[in-house]
Amino acid sequence: MTKESYRPVVAVAGATGTQGGAAARSLLDQGFRVRALTRTPGSAAAHALRALGAEVHAADFDDRTSLEAALRGADGLFAMSTPFGSHPDTEVRQGIDLLEAARGVGHVVFTSAAHADRGTGIPHFESKYRIERHLRGLGVPWTILGPAAFMDNYTVEWALEGLREGRFVLPMPPDRPLTLIPARDIGAFAAHVLARPQEFAGRRIDIASDELTCREIADALTGVCGRPIVFERLPVAHVEAFSADLAAMFRYFTEVGLDVDVEALRRDFPETGWQRFATWAAERTWPAC
Repeated sequence: MTKESYRPVVAVAGATGTQGGAAARSLLDQGFRVRALTRTPGSAAAHALRALGAEVHAADFDDRTSLEAALRGADGLFAMSTPFGSHPDTEVRQGIDLLEAARGVGHVVFTSAAHADRGTGIPHFESKYRIERHLRGLGVPWTILGPAAFMDNYTVEWALEGLREGRFVLPMPPDRPLTLIPARDIGAFAAHVLARPQEFAGRRIDIASDELTCREIADALTGVCGRPIVFERLPVAHVEAFSADLAAMFRYFTEVGLDVDVEALRRDFPETGWQRFATWAAERTWPAC
């Protein structure tokens, strides 16, 4: 194989999930060879990635040996960590184990969270920042991406329940701007970075695709639903009853906010094709509408 015909191999952690799956598809679209790392290689999502041309490798965040085997010889790694369903210390341990297994990889792109490096006090932001600090001292080329709030969260059951009743519900003021990003754009920008490792090595970049108030989000959902959707502010105490972590996040969004420069990203990296919320919503199926 000549140097010109060589296709870099990028391993993708969490490839059968929303964010990792988006990264895997974007990397395949750009001509990379993709190693999809998953603990469920027999799942429907894994089979779908195989059909697109990915190599699926069994790997478990709790099994360092499986991670090392899956990463051996890879040119790059799309790395992420999963905070919910486990203690923050577990997320940190799993994230560090993944990075340690990647010591021989050419370039690591880690998706953290916007503002995670600013002392937010949000548990699942602080855990990601601990992983960031480990990556910086690992001795491999790295880039850290800090996605803003996920648009994709508005398609899950807690959001759909409100939409069925004509309500968009969040524990935030109606006119407080919120920066947002879909998983598709996280994956697309990560692929852009991995295609240009020297340009992005050693950089930490917060990313978002749009900025809207909660009222504006409700208006956009009105457009896709074809019936009125009104914003309703949920008391943050209701969130705290089942997750102090999420309550801390919404307090931060309300009191400080995520000041990601959306227009600068659109200007500097147009190749990503950043999606406005209305465009993203129009491409979804909304069964609750």
